[in-house]
Amino acid sequence: MFTKRNAPSARDSGFDVLQHEMAGEAAAALGRMDNKMIKALEALRAWDAGEDRTEPRDAVVKAAARAVWMFFVQRESLGLRDQRPVIAHHQIPREVLTRLGAS
Repeated sequence: MFTKRNAPSARDSGFDVLQHEMAGEAAAALGRMDNKMIKALEALRAWDAGEDRTEPRDAVVKAAARAVWMFFVQRESLGLRDQRPVIAHHQIPREVLTRLGAS
C-alpha cells in the first residue's frame, strides 16, 4: 500500500516501482512467518504447561521447529543473518533449535 510519503513518483522507473513492491512483499512475508512462529512456540509452551495436549508433544515440537526454520529462512533472504537476537527475544527452546541443526 502506498502513501504519499513512500509512493513511487512519476520519475521512478518501472524497476524502482517493482523493487518497492518486492520490498513490501518481503516485509509482509516476514511478518506472517513471525506470527506463525509465535503461535507455534506458544502451542509448545501451552503443551508443556499442561494446557493443551491434543497432539503428541513430538508433533508440537516438530511444528515449532518448522515455523522457526521458515522464519529464519525469510530473515536470511532479507540479509538478516544473525538469529541470536530472535532466539533470545522469543526464548526459543534449545530442543527446537536442535531440530534445526543448531547447537
